[in-house]
Amino acid sequence: MATTSAWVQRFHPQPEAPVRLVCLPHAGGAASYYHPVSAALSPDIEVLAIQYPGRQNRRTEPPLHTIDGLADGVAEAVEPYTDRPLAFFGHSLGATVAYETARRLTKAGTPPLTLIASGRRAPSRHRDEDVHQRTDAGVLAEIRRLGGTDTQLLDDPEIQAMVLPAVRADYQAVETYRHTEGPVLGCPILTLVGDDDPLATLDEARDWKLHTTGDFRLTTFTGGHFYLNDQAPAVITAIREHLATLTP
Repeated sequence: MATTSAWVQRFHPQPEAPVRLVCLPHAGGAASYYHPVSAALSPDIEVLAIQYPGRQNRRTEPPLHTIDGLADGVAEAVEPYTDRPLAFFGHSLGATVAYETARRLTKAGTPPLTLIASGRRAPSRHRDEDVHQRTDAGVLAEIRRLGGTDTQLLDDPEIQAMVLPAVRADYQAVETYRHTEGPVLGCPILTLVGDDDPLATLDEARDWKLHTTGDFRLTTFTGGHFYLNDQAPAVITAIREHLATLTP
């Protein structure tokens, strides 16, 4: 594994790959979530897996509590990789961070090749949510409800103490986020969503089309918020085929 900053992990470095895919985790997630994605897409696509502060190899760092803080960090970290086409994939919280990062890169004159937003409603579609204000038991109950983490691990008090600060910070970031008006993206947006996702209805996911002047496509999968865990081969195929239409 190669790293060039605390933010970026390259599990299968492919410096000559024609396109790089920046993968951003969900709330409470870590870069390692994308290790199988990196293996599946290599060597044609190099995955840059993002590690937010406060987890795994960055567990001693304080977590960030805002989308702006996360997007600022990611934008700075990926800037050295913009010598090749840079695409973004984000799931849930990661989709919102990817969008705001893409806005920053576009403003800086290095717009992304595309944005793939998974399991998240459009930035302009707001819901009042309060997971970050709940007790530890309440936060853990929400994680179990969504089914993205091995629930047996969450029964371990030491693991709870290790992961809860970062999880709570992530929820605070996404729940206090408010979309600000400004220039829309020019790159294509592909939105992926489970047909039974409690956090993103098809109508909410479809509104990602309002955030780009480029092409838009919505693809649905059978499943809930973490549909991609059960539909991994189909998701990998969707990513690969989408990027293939945009690169030589």
